Amino acid sequence: MLEIGIFGATGRVGNLLISEILANKNTKLASVYVRNELQYSIPSSVLVTKDMESFVNSSQIIIDFSSPEATIKLLECAKENPTPLVIGTTGLNKEQLEFLHKCGNLMPILYSTNMSEGIAILNKVIELLSSRLSDYDIEITEIHHKYKKDSPSGTALTLAQTVANARGLDDNTFKMGRDGVCIRNENEIGIMSLRGGDVVGRHTVGFYGNGEYIELTHNATSRLTFAKGALHAALWLKKQNNGVYSMKDIFDL
Repeated sequence: MLEIGIFGATGRVGNLLISEILANKNTKLASVYVRNELQYSIPSSVLVTKDMESFVNSSQIIIDFSSPEATIKLLECAKENPTPLVIGTTGLNKEQLEFLHKCGNLMPILYSTNMSEGIAILNKVIELLSSRLSDYDIEITEIHHKYKKDSPSGTALTLAQTVANARGLDDNTFKMGRDGVCIRNENEIGIMSLRGGDVVGRHTVGFYGNGEYIELTHNATSRLTFAKGALHAALWLKKQNNGVYSMKDIFDL
């Protein structure tokens, strides 16, 4: 039975993760890291702590849906006592991502900006289309609920990086929104963000040619998708060697 710690337990996905772990016969909720009191009850056998070291030491693997700053603190502690990590935190900058990959030399880490199988497959499909439809313009749009902090979403940036890599481009080609007189440049990858209501997540990658276009859309209708995906990732990661993995690795894409 895999003993799992939850980092970011007060968040929406964290709450769902706890329910999924408790309901799964192959997993056990070992510990929960909190800054404030939980607003729901959990078994008394679970360690609930504000002490990072105690939290890390009590778990065989940790699932993290928190903030960039909190994720870095978790990594700093985990590298002293190498512990497998599933990280779904979005908004990490280049320096933070470099540190995450460095920590992968010490322990297995699965990092993904989106834990759904559908997004993993979408990434594979757009990789193929980007190389085959090399003269098509690419635009990415995303919409999330009005409380989402980072923009563009981590998933949108991952999709953009996938198509850029497929075409041998870098992130200097990313165009975040448009305003005023703004003629589209060659090789530009447009990224547009919308925020409103309670939308869980919608991502569209469009390939626009002369006389035809293709649009591929992934809709997340429930955060439970991310919780189930993260738990699947944890069960897969426990068997892996040190390194940094993604959801594409799980599905062998």
